[in-house]
Amino acid sequence: MQRWDIFCRIVDNHGDIGVCWRLGRQLAHEHGLAMRLWVDDLIEAKQLITALDTSQQTQKIDGVEICHWREPFPKVKVANTVIEAFACDLPASYLAAMTKTKPVWINLEYLSAEQWAAESHLLASPHPTLALTKNFFFPGLTAQNGGLIREHGLIEKRDAFQSDTQAQTAFWKKLGVSGNSSLKISLFCYPYAPLSGLLQAISSGTRHTIIYVPDSSALVAIGDQLGIGQLMIGDNISQGNLTLQVLPFLTQDDYDHLLWACDINFVRGEDSWVRALWAAKPFVWQPYLQQQGAHLIKLKAFLDIYGADLSTGVAEALQHTHGNWSSGQFGETDWQVLLDHLPTLQTHAIEQSKTLVLLPDLAVKLVIFCENFSK
Repeated sequence: MQRWDIFCRIVDNHGDIGVCWRLGRQLAHEHGLAMRLWVDDLIEAKQLITALDTSQQTQKIDGVEICHWREPFPKVKVANTVIEAFACDLPASYLAAMTKTKPVWINLEYLSAEQWAAESHLLASPHPTLALTKNFFFPGLTAQNGGLIREHGLIEKRDAFQSDTQAQTAFWKKLGVSGNSSLKISLFCYPYAPLSGLLQAISSGTRHTIIYVPDSSALVAIGDQLGIGQLMIGDNISQGNLTLQVLPFLTQDDYDHLLWACDINFVRGEDSWVRALWAAKPFVWQPYLQQQGAHLIKLKAFLDIYGADLSTGVAEALQHTHGNWSSGQFGETDWQVLLDHLPTLQTHAIEQSKTLVLLPDLAVKLVIFCENFSK
Protein backbone atom coordinates (compact mmCIF):
# COMPACT_ATOMS: atom_id res chain seq x y z
CA MET A 1 0.00 0.00 0.00
CA GLN A 2 1.25 3.44 -0.91
CA ARG A 3 1.99 5.66 2.09
CA TRP A 4 1.45 9.42 1.91
CA ASP A 5 2.45 12.07 4.43
CA ILE A 6 0.82 15.51 4.65
CA PHE A 7 2.57 18.17 6.73
CA CYS A 8 0.40 21.01 8.03
CA ARG A 9 1.00 24.05 10.21
CA ILE A 10 -2.21 25.58 11.54
CA VAL A 11 -2.44 29.28 10.76
CA ASP A 12 -5.40 31.64 11.15
CA ASN A 13 -8.64 29.95 12.10
CA HIS A 14 -8.06 26.43 10.78
CA GLY A 15 -8.07 27.08 7.05
CA ASP A 16 -4.86 25.08 6.53
CA ILE A 17 -5.91 22.13 8.66
CA GLY A 18 -9.37 22.25 7.07
CA VAL A 19 -7.91 21.65 3.62
CA CYS A 20 -5.42 19.03 4.82
CA TRP A 21 -7.97 17.09 6.87
CA ARG A 22 -10.47 16.99 4.00
CA LEU A 23 -7.77 15.93 1.56
CA GLY A 24 -6.28 13.29 3.86
CA ARG A 25 -9.63 11.64 4.48
CA GLN A 26 -10.53 11.64 0.80
CA LEU A 27 -7.21 10.10 -0.23
CA ALA A 28 -7.65 7.38 2.40
CA HIS A 29 -11.31 6.61 1.72
CA GLU A 30 -11.47 6.93 -2.05
CA HIS A 31 -7.95 5.94 -3.14
CA GLY A 32 -6.97 3.37 -0.52
CA LEU A 33 -3.82 5.21 0.56
CA ALA A 34 -2.18 4.91 3.96
CA MET A 35 -2.45 8.53 5.05
CA ARG A 36 -0.44 10.19 7.79
CA LEU A 37 -1.20 13.80 8.72
CA TRP A 38 1.42 15.74 10.67
CA VAL A 39 -0.09 18.66 12.61
CA ASP A 40 1.85 21.16 14.72
CA ASP A 41 -1.01 22.20 17.04
CA LEU A 42 -3.29 19.42 18.28
CA ILE A 43 -5.31 21.73 20.51
CA GLU A 44 -6.35 23.89 17.58
CA ALA A 45 -6.84 20.85 15.37
CA LYS A 46 -9.25 19.34 17.89
CA GLN A 47 -11.80 22.07 17.22
CA LEU A 48 -12.12 20.71 13.71
CA ILE A 49 -11.29 17.05 14.40
CA THR A 50 -13.46 16.60 17.47
CA ALA A 51 -12.42 12.97 18.12
CA LEU A 52 -8.77 14.01 18.49
CA ASP A 53 -7.10 13.14 21.82
CA THR A 54 -4.58 15.92 22.40
CA SER A 55 -2.65 13.80 24.93
CA GLN A 56 -1.70 11.27 22.25
CA GLN A 57 1.21 11.83 19.89
CA THR A 58 -0.19 9.42 17.30
CA GLN A 59 -3.74 8.22 16.70
CA LYS A 60 -5.91 7.05 13.83
CA ILE A 61 -9.18 8.85 13.11
CA ASP A 62 -11.47 8.31 10.14
CA GLY A 63 -8.84 6.37 8.23
CA VAL A 64 -6.05 8.91 8.75
CA GLU A 65 -3.13 8.56 11.15
CA ILE A 66 -2.75 11.91 12.87
CA CYS A 67 0.67 12.68 14.34
CA HIS A 68 1.89 15.56 16.44
CA TRP A 69 4.52 17.52 14.51
CA ARG A 70 6.95 18.46 17.23
CA GLU A 71 10.64 19.04 17.84
CA PRO A 72 12.78 17.09 17.99
CA PHE A 73 11.03 15.40 15.09
CA PRO A 74 10.71 11.64 15.63
CA LYS A 75 12.60 9.19 13.47
CA VAL A 76 10.00 7.71 11.12
CA LYS A 77 9.90 5.95 7.78
CA VAL A 78 9.58 8.39 4.89
CA ALA A 79 6.36 8.04 2.90
CA ASN A 80 6.18 7.30 -0.83
CA THR A 81 4.59 10.71 -1.39
CA VAL A 82 5.23 13.75 0.80
CA ILE A 83 2.89 16.76 0.67
CA GLU A 84 4.23 19.99 2.11
CA ALA A 85 1.04 21.99 2.56
CA PHE A 86 1.26 25.70 1.82
CA ALA A 87 5.07 25.94 1.97
CA CYS A 88 5.16 24.94 5.64
CA ASP A 89 8.82 23.74 5.40
CA LEU A 90 9.52 20.09 6.22
CA PRO A 91 11.43 19.04 9.36
CA ALA A 92 15.17 19.03 8.65
CA SER A 93 15.65 15.43 9.81
CA TYR A 94 12.77 14.17 7.66
CA LEU A 95 14.07 16.12 4.67
CA ALA A 96 17.49 14.55 5.12
CA ALA A 97 15.93 11.09 5.24
CA MET A 98 14.11 11.81 1.98
CA THR A 99 17.47 11.98 0.16
CA LYS A 100 17.82 8.21 0.66
CA THR A 101 14.37 7.12 -0.54
CA LYS A 102 13.55 9.87 -3.09
CA PRO A 103 9.77 10.12 -2.54
CA VAL A 104 7.46 12.21 -4.69
CA TRP A 105 7.65 15.63 -3.02
CA ILE A 106 4.74 18.00 -3.57
CA ASN A 107 4.30 21.55 -2.38
CA LEU A 108 0.53 21.98 -2.25
CA GLU A 109 -0.05 25.68 -2.83
CA TYR A 110 -2.97 27.98 -2.06
CA LEU A 111 -5.85 28.12 -4.49
CA SER A 112 -5.65 30.94 -7.01
CA ALA A 113 -7.34 31.74 -10.32
CA GLU A 114 -4.46 33.95 -11.44
CA GLN A 115 -2.74 33.02 -14.69
CA TRP A 116 0.67 32.68 -13.06
CA ALA A 117 -0.70 29.90 -10.85
CA ALA A 118 -1.78 27.90 -13.90
CA GLU A 119 1.61 28.51 -15.50
CA SER A 120 3.43 27.39 -12.33
CA HIS A 121 1.35 24.26 -11.81
CA LEU A 122 3.55 21.13 -11.84
CA LEU A 123 6.79 23.08 -12.13
CA ALA A 124 9.76 21.27 -10.59
CA SER A 125 12.08 23.04 -8.16
CA PRO A 126 15.41 21.34 -7.33
CA HIS A 127 16.51 21.74 -3.72
CA PRO A 128 19.49 24.15 -3.49
CA THR A 129 21.71 21.74 -1.50
CA LEU A 130 20.05 18.30 -1.44
CA ALA A 131 19.47 15.84 -4.26
CA LEU A 132 15.72 16.34 -4.11
CA THR A 133 13.13 18.00 -6.31
CA LYS A 134 9.93 19.66 -5.13
CA ASN A 135 6.91 19.77 -7.43
CA PHE A 136 4.49 22.69 -7.18
CA PHE A 137 0.81 21.79 -7.23
CA PHE A 138 -1.71 24.61 -7.63
CA PRO A 139 -5.42 23.91 -7.07
CA GLY A 140 -7.61 25.84 -9.46
CA LEU A 141 -10.84 26.25 -11.39
CA THR A 142 -9.64 25.24 -14.85
CA ALA A 143 -8.21 22.15 -16.53
CA GLN A 144 -4.75 23.77 -16.42
CA ASN A 145 -4.67 23.62 -12.61
CA GLY A 146 -4.79 20.93 -9.94
CA GLY A 147 -8.53 20.89 -9.35
CA LEU A 148 -10.63 21.51 -6.23
CA ILE A 149 -11.33 19.29 -3.24
CA ARG A 150 -14.57 17.47 -3.96
CA GLU A 151 -15.42 14.26 -2.18
CA HIS A 152 -17.25 11.51 -4.04
CA GLY A 153 -21.01 11.95 -3.69
CA LEU A 154 -20.79 15.52 -2.37
CA ILE A 155 -23.04 17.02 -5.05
CA GLU A 156 -25.64 14.26 -4.63
CA LYS A 157 -25.70 14.85 -0.85
CA ARG A 158 -26.12 18.58 -1.40
CA ASP A 159 -28.98 18.13 -3.85
CA ALA A 160 -30.76 15.69 -1.53
CA PHE A 161 -30.47 18.08 1.41
CA GLN A 162 -31.59 21.15 -0.53
CA SER A 163 -34.70 19.33 -1.78
CA ASP A 164 -35.62 17.93 1.65
CA THR A 165 -37.38 20.46 3.89
CA GLN A 166 -37.52 17.98 6.76
CA ALA A 167 -33.74 17.52 6.65
CA GLN A 168 -33.28 21.28 6.71
CA THR A 169 -35.66 21.67 9.64
CA ALA A 170 -33.77 18.97 11.53
CA PHE A 171 -30.49 20.75 10.81
CA TRP A 172 -31.70 24.07 12.23
CA LYS A 173 -33.12 22.25 15.25
CA LYS A 174 -29.77 20.55 15.81
CA LEU A 175 -28.09 23.97 15.91
CA GLY A 176 -30.77 25.29 18.25
CA VAL A 177 -31.77 28.17 15.97
CA SER A 178 -34.72 29.13 13.83
CA GLY A 179 -34.62 28.55 10.11
CA ASN A 180 -37.78 30.37 9.06
CA SER A 181 -38.67 31.82 5.69
CA SER A 182 -36.61 35.00 6.13
CA LEU A 183 -33.59 35.62 3.92
CA LYS A 184 -30.80 33.53 5.42
CA ILE A 185 -27.12 34.48 5.38
CA SER A 186 -24.05 32.72 6.71
CA LEU A 187 -21.24 35.04 7.74
CA PHE A 188 -17.64 33.84 7.98
CA CYS A 189 -15.21 36.70 7.52
CA TYR A 190 -11.99 38.26 8.73
CA PRO A 191 -12.36 40.71 11.64
CA TYR A 192 -11.38 43.63 9.41
CA ALA A 193 -14.32 43.10 7.02
CA PRO A 194 -16.60 46.17 6.58
CA LEU A 195 -19.13 44.77 9.01
CA SER A 196 -20.74 48.08 9.92
CA GLY A 197 -21.84 48.65 6.33
CA LEU A 198 -23.37 45.19 5.97
CA LEU A 199 -25.12 45.14 9.34
CA GLN A 200 -26.50 48.66 8.98
CA ALA A 201 -27.72 48.03 5.45
CA ILE A 202 -29.63 44.93 6.54
CA SER A 203 -30.96 46.49 9.74
CA SER A 204 -32.37 49.52 7.94
CA GLY A 205 -33.48 47.58 4.88
CA THR A 206 -36.96 46.44 3.93
CA ARG A 207 -36.35 42.68 3.97
CA HIS A 208 -36.02 40.74 7.20
CA THR A 209 -32.75 38.84 7.19
CA ILE A 210 -31.20 36.31 9.55
CA ILE A 211 -27.41 36.16 9.75
CA TYR A 212 -25.87 32.96 11.13
CA VAL A 213 -22.37 33.49 12.49
CA PRO A 214 -20.33 30.40 13.43
CA ASP A 215 -17.85 30.91 16.27
CA SER A 216 -14.75 32.57 14.81
CA SER A 217 -12.22 35.34 15.29
CA ALA A 218 -14.73 37.87 13.91
CA LEU A 219 -17.18 37.65 16.82
CA VAL A 220 -15.56 40.49 18.76
CA ALA A 221 -15.64 42.81 15.76
CA ILE A 222 -19.28 41.93 15.02
CA GLY A 223 -20.28 42.55 18.64
CA ASP A 224 -18.52 45.91 18.58
CA GLN A 225 -20.35 46.96 15.43
CA LEU A 226 -23.68 45.99 16.98
CA GLY A 227 -22.78 48.01 20.07
CA ILE A 228 -23.28 45.12 22.45
CA GLY A 229 -19.71 44.03 23.20
CA GLN A 230 -18.58 40.41 23.30
CA LEU A 231 -20.86 37.98 21.47
CA MET A 232 -21.41 34.54 22.95
CA ILE A 233 -22.47 31.26 21.37
CA GLY A 234 -26.25 31.09 21.42
CA ASP A 235 -26.79 34.85 21.33
CA ASN A 236 -29.82 36.01 19.36
CA ILE A 237 -29.82 39.73 18.59
CA SER A 238 -32.42 41.74 16.69
CA GLN A 239 -31.95 45.26 15.33
CA GLY A 240 -34.45 46.58 12.81
CA ASN A 241 -34.84 44.00 10.05
CA LEU A 242 -31.67 42.19 11.15
CA THR A 243 -31.61 39.10 13.32
CA LEU A 244 -28.18 37.69 14.16
CA GLN A 245 -27.70 34.25 15.68
CA VAL A 246 -24.32 33.06 16.95
CA LEU A 247 -23.58 29.39 16.27
CA PRO A 248 -20.97 27.16 17.88
CA PHE A 249 -17.82 26.21 16.02
CA LEU A 250 -19.11 23.87 13.31
CA THR A 251 -17.75 20.58 12.07
CA GLN A 252 -16.94 20.47 8.39
CA ASP A 253 -20.11 18.52 7.64
CA ASP A 254 -22.28 20.95 9.59
CA TYR A 255 -20.64 23.91 7.88
CA ASP A 256 -21.43 22.37 4.50
CA HIS A 257 -25.05 22.04 5.56
CA LEU A 258 -25.12 25.67 6.69
CA LEU A 259 -23.88 26.80 3.29
CA TRP A 260 -26.42 24.57 1.56
CA ALA A 261 -29.27 25.95 3.70
CA CYS A 262 -28.56 29.69 3.38
CA ASP A 263 -29.52 32.04 0.56
CA ILE A 264 -26.24 34.02 0.56
CA ASN A 265 -22.90 32.94 1.99
CA PHE A 266 -20.12 35.29 3.03
CA VAL A 267 -16.90 33.24 3.02
CA ARG A 268 -13.19 33.86 3.38
CA GLY A 269 -9.78 32.34 2.74
CA GLU A 270 -9.74 29.03 0.88
CA ASP A 271 -11.59 26.16 2.53
CA SER A 272 -14.93 27.96 2.99
CA TRP A 273 -14.54 29.56 -0.45
CA VAL A 274 -14.37 26.15 -2.15
CA ARG A 275 -17.27 24.83 -0.10
CA ALA A 276 -19.32 27.87 -1.13
CA LEU A 277 -18.69 27.00 -4.77
CA TRP A 278 -20.02 23.49 -4.18
CA ALA A 279 -23.00 24.83 -2.23
CA ALA A 280 -24.36 26.29 -5.49
CA LYS A 281 -25.62 29.40 -3.71
CA PRO A 282 -24.74 33.08 -4.26
CA PHE A 283 -21.75 34.09 -2.15
CA VAL A 284 -19.35 36.93 -1.42
CA TRP A 285 -15.72 35.98 -0.99
CA GLN A 286 -13.13 37.79 1.13
CA PRO A 287 -9.56 36.75 0.23
CA TYR A 288 -6.85 37.06 2.84
CA LEU A 289 -5.50 40.62 3.06
CA GLN A 290 -2.17 41.05 1.25
CA GLN A 291 0.21 43.94 0.80
CA GLN A 292 -0.15 46.33 -2.14
CA GLY A 293 -3.67 45.09 -2.85
CA ALA A 294 -2.52 41.69 -4.11
CA HIS A 295 -5.67 40.12 -2.63
CA LEU A 296 -7.83 42.32 -4.88
CA ILE A 297 -5.92 41.10 -7.93
CA LYS A 298 -6.55 37.54 -6.77
CA LEU A 299 -10.24 38.35 -6.30
CA LYS A 300 -10.60 39.87 -9.77
CA ALA A 301 -8.89 36.87 -11.40
CA PHE A 302 -11.43 34.58 -9.77
CA LEU A 303 -14.43 36.72 -10.68
CA ASP A 304 -13.24 37.00 -14.29
CA ILE A 305 -13.55 33.22 -14.53
CA TYR A 306 -16.58 32.75 -12.29
CA GLY A 307 -18.60 35.56 -13.89
CA ALA A 308 -17.53 35.04 -17.50
CA ASP A 309 -21.00 33.81 -18.58
CA LEU A 310 -22.92 36.63 -16.90
CA SER A 311 -24.32 39.67 -18.69
CA THR A 312 -22.10 42.73 -18.51
CA GLY A 313 -24.32 44.44 -15.94
CA VAL A 314 -24.50 41.48 -13.55
CA ALA A 315 -20.78 40.70 -13.95
CA GLU A 316 -19.93 44.29 -13.10
CA ALA A 317 -22.24 44.18 -10.09
CA LEU A 318 -20.52 40.99 -8.92
CA GLN A 319 -17.08 42.59 -9.26
CA HIS A 320 -18.25 45.75 -7.49
CA THR A 321 -19.91 43.95 -4.55
CA HIS A 322 -17.03 41.55 -3.93
CA GLY A 323 -14.45 44.28 -4.44
CA ASN A 324 -16.07 46.60 -1.91
CA TRP A 325 -16.42 43.81 0.65
CA SER A 326 -12.72 43.00 0.31
CA SER A 327 -11.55 46.62 0.32
CA GLY A 328 -13.55 47.80 3.32
CA GLN A 329 -16.13 49.89 1.45
CA PHE A 330 -19.26 47.74 1.56
CA GLY A 331 -22.47 49.67 2.21
CA GLU A 332 -26.19 49.97 1.61
CA THR A 333 -25.85 50.25 -2.18
CA ASP A 334 -23.79 47.07 -2.37
CA TRP A 335 -26.33 45.17 -0.31
CA GLN A 336 -29.19 46.37 -2.50
CA VAL A 337 -27.29 45.44 -5.68
CA LEU A 338 -26.78 41.95 -4.26
CA LEU A 339 -30.49 41.62 -3.48
CA ASP A 340 -31.53 42.96 -6.90
CA HIS A 341 -29.43 40.37 -8.72
CA LEU A 342 -30.05 37.48 -6.31
CA PRO A 343 -32.27 35.36 -8.60
CA THR A 344 -29.76 35.64 -11.46
CA LEU A 345 -26.83 34.90 -9.14
CA GLN A 346 -28.65 31.84 -7.77
CA THR A 347 -29.12 30.40 -11.25
CA HIS A 348 -25.52 31.24 -12.09
CA ALA A 349 -24.19 29.54 -8.94
CA ILE A 350 -25.95 26.31 -9.91
CA GLU A 351 -24.56 26.45 -13.45
CA GLN A 352 -21.03 27.14 -12.22
CA SER A 353 -21.21 24.15 -9.90
CA LYS A 354 -22.30 21.98 -12.83
CA THR A 355 -19.35 23.26 -14.88
CA LEU A 356 -16.74 22.78 -12.16
CA VAL A 357 -17.90 19.26 -11.33
CA LEU A 358 -16.92 18.17 -14.84
CA LEU A 359 -13.25 18.69 -13.94
CA PRO A 360 -11.21 16.07 -12.03
CA ASP A 361 -10.99 16.87 -8.33
CA LEU A 362 -7.78 17.67 -6.43
CA ALA A 363 -7.31 14.20 -4.95
CA VAL A 364 -7.70 12.51 -8.33
CA LYS A 365 -5.19 14.84 -9.98
CA LEU A 366 -2.68 14.33 -7.15
CA VAL A 367 -2.93 10.54 -7.44
CA ILE A 368 -2.59 10.61 -11.23
CA PHE A 369 0.45 12.88 -11.00
CA CYS A 370 2.17 10.63 -8.46
CA GLU A 371 1.41 7.48 -10.45
CA ASN A 372 2.87 9.02 -13.61
CA PHE A 373 5.83 10.44 -11.71
CA SER A 374 6.80 6.98 -10.45
CA LYS A 375 6.70 5.33 -13.90
